[in-house]
Amino acid sequence: MLKDAARATAAGADLVEVRLDKLWVVEQMPDPDPSEEGKGNGEGERERPKFVEPEMIPQPLDSVDVHTALASLKQGIELPVVLTCRPERQGGHYPGDEGQRIEVLKAAIESGVSWIDLEVDMESKPRKALVDAAGDKTRVIASQHSSEQPPSASEIIQDVVDNSDAGEMVKMCYRTLGRHDGLRLFEAAWQLNGSGTPNAIMGTGSGGDWTRIHAPLLGQAMVYTTMEAGWHLSRQGRINASDLQTAWQLLEYETG
Repeated sequence: MLKDAARATAAGADLVEVRLDKLWVVEQMPDPDPSEEGKGNGEGERERPKFVEPEMIPQPLDSVDVHTALASLKQGIELPVVLTCRPERQGGHYPGDEGQRIEVLKAAIESGVSWIDLEVDMESKPRKALVDAAGDKTRVIASQHSSEQPPSASEIIQDVVDNSDAGEMVKMCYRTLGRHDGLRLFEAAWQLNGSGTPNAIMGTGSGGDWTRIHAPLLGQAMVYTTMEAGWHLSRQGRINASDLQTAWQLLEYETG
């Protein structure tokens, strides 16, 4: 995480998201499939290798000292930080129960972090306690990560409006499967531009990067990128930080 944060700083990032839930997993690449080796396209060229997601191996909760980890992250990262501890119900990797996760989020806020990510589907009482703890020092991202395809643009807009009081910024992320889904996200972001509700709308799949690429045009409050590189990113709705800046330059978008 510290290495990636340093690379992001060098690439010109404004802030860094630290996924605390990934402290409790070890990424393990599966063994290569011998049947895929040496395959070509029939025209003398080899096909691009098939992208394989790494397997996330859960680790015991006591394998991480949260306070020590937070202190190391605070000391080693120069940029402002978003701390996130995503639960499994929203595609994250934290292996503990909700009460234990809330304690991690509480410790994150107490560390003096710039931003904290709090899902909108959290129980209201513990979420309010975390928001109160954040006060004026730590800003809150009200997030929702859905495994469903995006609804209509009007429904997305309503979701953003309904959660506008849940944080300083609303983050909505859906599973996208192509241009129709991408257009729904784009239309919603377009209509929300200038609404007074800071938001970040995106997808995790084909078409999910459209709102990221055109974020300056759409008035997106925050754009999530990756230091990872590869052709597979667009299929996941993600984009490399340097590639995004290049795209903005080519499109002559003003970013300030």
